[in-house]
Amino acid sequence: MMDRRHFLGTAAAFLASEAAAQAAGASPSKRRPPNFIIILCDDLGYGDIEPTGGWQIKTPFLKRMAVQGVTFSDFYAAANVCTPSRAGLLTGRYPVRTGLGYQVILRNDDRILPISEMTIGKTLKAAGYHTGLFGKWHLGHLGDDWFPTHHGFDRFAGIPYSHDMEPLPFYTMDGDTPPREEKVALPQLQQRFYAEAERFIEAHAQDPFFVELALSAPHLPNAPIAPHKGHSAVGSYGDAVEEIDSIVGRLFDKLKTLKLERDTIVLFTSDNGPWFEGSAGGLRQRKGGGGYDGGYRVPLIAWAPGRFPAGHRTSAIAMSIDFLPTLCAMADIALPAKVEIDGKNLAPLLDGKTALSPHDELVLFDNEDVVGIRTQRWKFVSGDYYRGRIFPTEEKYPQLYDIVADPSESYSVADRHPDVLADMKARLAAARSRFAAFKSKELPKAFRGGSAH
Repeated sequence: MMDRRHFLGTAAAFLASEAAAQAAGASPSKRRPPNFIIILCDDLGYGDIEPTGGWQIKTPFLKRMAVQGVTFSDFYAAANVCTPSRAGLLTGRYPVRTGLGYQVILRNDDRILPISEMTIGKTLKAAGYHTGLFGKWHLGHLGDDWFPTHHGFDRFAGIPYSHDMEPLPFYTMDGDTPPREEKVALPQLQQRFYAEAERFIEAHAQDPFFVELALSAPHLPNAPIAPHKGHSAVGSYGDAVEEIDSIVGRLFDKLKTLKLERDTIVLFTSDNGPWFEGSAGGLRQRKGGGGYDGGYRVPLIAWAPGRFPAGHRTSAIAMSIDFLPTLCAMADIALPAKVEIDGKNLAPLLDGKTALSPHDELVLFDNEDVVGIRTQRWKFVSGDYYRGRIFPTEEKYPQLYDIVADPSESYSVADRHPDVLADMKARLAAARSRFAAFKSKELPKAFRGGSAH
């Protein structure tokens, strides 16, 4: 891993090679360490945007992003609810490993992302990147160590949890300085998040930066602003998605103005499937819905003009735990030492060098329990919620789905493929054994009285 002095030396060498490249008439941009921007939506469904099959809500800027980049059809969030999903994205590890695999963090919940976890922010910051997180955190908000600035981010401006939780303070934090707290109106949140991210990008346009723009929409309640309010054909939820799309357009305009289009990699995704509103795009179940795809499978559009093939669509399976190893590979940075990373490097897939997923399988959890296994063709689900609890089906009603033929997971073909069923059941058992040691010994204090979010 590069330290800051190594990075400065590398930067000096880069400037020298840049001058030589310019003298030779070659394009120098590919040699600049890439900037990274992750746009993470909250509860955006697979069918809510046009690039992944949505049609009721118009998303022209995301559509343009897909035309210029790579769209994943089989991309999974790290969990089917918010907190564990965000933990998995930042650490590259299945959330059960981090202690945040159970439910979401509530208002009186004292859990935080452990300081010992190596995040994308920590890893890139150690290599000389400027790092900022703007928007929703939801990885802890009590005690002295929850601040995102303790987890690898130079600057944080945003809210500690979902915007339907109260009270809802807006914090601004820089380095080790005490956080500044203010109130902000819900309708202004998404615009404020973007404005903070844009200022950070402008301030660090000459140096490599990592930005997570963690929008808190379209999580309910929706409070879109004009000109989006009342504009879509499907109510305020659609208005909120249109506002998100417009923010994507503003970001690309800003990157063009700063001449950073060829030096920046943008990833657009969601933390899980849709809640009470929104479209899962014909996939089964929704946010929090066991191991079916409606709660897990989300959009991913990757954009890097001149680097990623334009207009490419891939069905290779991938997950948000892949972001950390992928960004490290693209920045030519070593993975965190002495940490077991579950994610895989997607760079060869994104660069068009291969069509194959680096994953042999993806493991799906409901809270801390393994409930599903996804391979490139097959999906095995061990149970689903029925009358308020997970009803096991693996023995009496084995749920084996051919995702290529039946993406809605409507008809089990377990009796048609006994060899595949045996393999998938063995994979499920192996995953349960592998992750059993990481399960909590008792429920978090906030849930011991039966509370839920």
